Amino acid sequence: MKENGPLAGIRVLDLTRILAGPLCTMMLGDMGAEVIKVEPPDRGDDTRAWGPPFLAGEAVYFLRVNRNKRSLTLNMAVPAGQKILAGLIEKADVLIDNFRVGTLEKWGFTDVWFERHAPRIVRCSITGYGSSGPKAALAGYDFILQAESGLMSICGEPDGPPIKYGVAIVDVCTGMLASTSILAALNARHRSGKGQKVELSLYETSLAMLVNVAASYLAAGRDAGRFGNGHPSIVPYTAYRAADAMIAVGIGNERQFARMAEVLGHPEWAKDARFASNRTRVEYRAVVDDLINEALSRECADAWLAKLKTAGIPCGKINSVAQALDDPHTAARDMIETIEHPTVGALKMLGIPFKFSDTTCSVRRPPPALGEHNDEILAGELGLNDKAIAELRRDKVI
Repeated sequence: MKENGPLAGIRVLDLTRILAGPLCTMMLGDMGAEVIKVEPPDRGDDTRAWGPPFLAGEAVYFLRVNRNKRSLTLNMAVPAGQKILAGLIEKADVLIDNFRVGTLEKWGFTDVWFERHAPRIVRCSITGYGSSGPKAALAGYDFILQAESGLMSICGEPDGPPIKYGVAIVDVCTGMLASTSILAALNARHRSGKGQKVELSLYETSLAMLVNVAASYLAAGRDAGRFGNGHPSIVPYTAYRAADAMIAVGIGNERQFARMAEVLGHPEWAKDARFASNRTRVEYRAVVDDLINEALSRECADAWLAKLKTAGIPCGKINSVAQALDDPHTAARDMIETIEHPTVGALKMLGIPFKFSDTTCSVRRPPPALGEHNDEILAGELGLNDKAIAELRRDKVI
């Protein structure tokens, strides 16, 4: 199918499973790249079994991050499978895997092999802890990395236990960083004519996600604590309770604080020495938050949100996931897509968060069934005939 996306003509060979890698390759596919997802025969990507929920026997988890791909089943641990893999690599622009360190090399795909057979390919490796260091041999899991990196230590109420994020945020951020890094390596190839290896790890991503919290420790020696919904360096910046529901308010400067104080009926706050600057408000965090909660308790959340937004105060309703996805703005920004799936039927999924003015991104293919495109890929990409494909199937190579 003809495509004019920004990555049209780029061929991606996806050897990944679970979330970080598949999210990365889905993003590349959304931008127009042609993606072949290589999966183990019989079981496929682990997330094909992750549920409930299931739709017509398909795991929703798998459906979420595997659109715009074709599926090939392949036993890469046997010589016949490695021969097919080699042929596909030689035709690809990008190869991405999330195997343990050394797996591809064990199968014969060394740096020397790539220099000889696929010098222009961009190789992306996603591991748990990177290819060096004392933890390099360990597998990586989002939840464990949230714990080890310190991310969990800064989530939760001050007097409560550490709490993980509600989605696999380290995997998600690693997938996004991987797509960015691959695009940078493809751009570098225009100058050098050569591909290169890009390495990401959940460990390094999770540390990078600490941003200003890490900076506070590295530059000022200040370890981080938990502030619930609050911010360690900005006040007021948290969730507050109105008469009927909670709302989020984030004040970024003194003008906003003065306008908020006026809206809440307390203009004198802006002249109070305790609240005159963000620095002093951080010192009097509990006092500020108590005063704001007391003021907000007089009216319902929607009334306050209307007044605060009119005054230019950053604020928002604390929605459920359902409310956020049903919001008219979500539809207006095309963040819900519907595509026809061969077994599910009309399948709703999240839309594409990046928009290009001239090269359109699109949802062109539904998430594939396991091995759905075996014959198409083997015949079309490698020129195998029906007899050869039947023999591979008989020998359980595919």
